[in-house]
Amino acid sequence: MHHLLKAIPKGAMLILVGDVDQLPAVGAGNVLKDMIESQAIPVTKLNEIFRQVQSSAIITNAHRIINGKMPEMNNCTADNDFFFFQEKEPESILNRIIDLVKIRVPRKFGYNSISDIQVLSPMNRGTCGTAILNEKLQEALNPASTEVIRGGRKFRIGDKVMQIRNNYDKNVYNGDIGYITEINTEEQNISVEIDGTDVIYDYSDLDELTLAYAISIHKSQGSEYPVVITPMTMQHYIMLQRNLIYTSITRGKELVILVGVQKAISIAVHNAKLMMRYGQLKERIILCNNII
Repeated sequence: MHHLLKAIPKGAMLILVGDVDQLPAVGAGNVLKDMIESQAIPVTKLNEIFRQVQSSAIITNAHRIINGKMPEMNNCTADNDFFFFQEKEPESILNRIIDLVKIRVPRKFGYNSISDIQVLSPMNRGTCGTAILNEKLQEALNPASTEVIRGGRKFRIGDKVMQIRNNYDKNVYNGDIGYITEINTEEQNISVEIDGTDVIYDYSDLDELTLAYAISIHKSQGSEYPVVITPMTMQHYIMLQRNLIYTSITRGKELVILVGVQKAISIAVHNAKLMMRYGQLKERIILCNNII
């Protein structure tokens, strides 16, 4: 933010758009929240919903969660866009998610298992973390074909992958998602289609990529998907917070599915405690505004 503000010329206007109810930055500070709470900067709250229709259960439940209420999870409505599947054991949650992604959601709603459905997990570790989910979903959706193994990870033609760091030379950035279109064993490289452009990765560059059938909720911020499926398990207890589940369900444009135990959902909904960040930005803005 410091460098951004320094780069803006005098006389220019800066407009920031964000959602203070989502997850805070991974790095230090809480810039947007501090600026809003300083009451020294004009703030407009957008209340009109365009992503989904007003009657959407996704929107209704997003508002319920942000107000500390349990989401309504009635799977019986034919035109519902928000579902909950009760599974107690982590292995059962994992198997249910694979079944939903591979068979049930595509068969009932017509979505593509790989391009339309995004699994979002609270953590990378554990039975329902992104690492194991990606391994199992790769086997289910893109079984053995031409592949390259790098650092214990398998990359196959057709795989959904994510760029995990900025690469200005390739013009690809952290969070970009693409699909492997070719593996050239002679040239020792792979081709990934990202936003309609083929990007070439040498085998030595593959540590910049990870499978993206499942990604962390943190990584999903700023993105949206037709279908979102999220495991809710007590294995992820340390991450069960209101802003986390809120962020997850608001990534879904047309369909959201939670799989797991209601206790985990309840803990997340009622845990609104945020880690205190001692940035002093709010106080400094207030002080500067008073001086001016």
